[in-house]
Amino acid sequence: MSICPKNKSSKSRRDKRRANWKMSPMNLVKCSKCGALMLSHRVCKACGCYNKREIVKVED
Repeated sequence: MSICPKNKSSKSRRDKRRANWKMSPMNLVKCSKCGALMLSHRVCKACGCYNKREIVKVED
């Protein structure tokens, strides 16, 4: 059996709950080696480094 509401929820009340479903901007940080903007806790796409160590070799 499913939940049955006692009273009808209006469209405005329903949409107020969904008002906070917005996306947040990406958290970009500077790479410690090359200074390019990158996502935190991920390998830098510009130089291939993570935590000041080269993880991936990047070809130019």
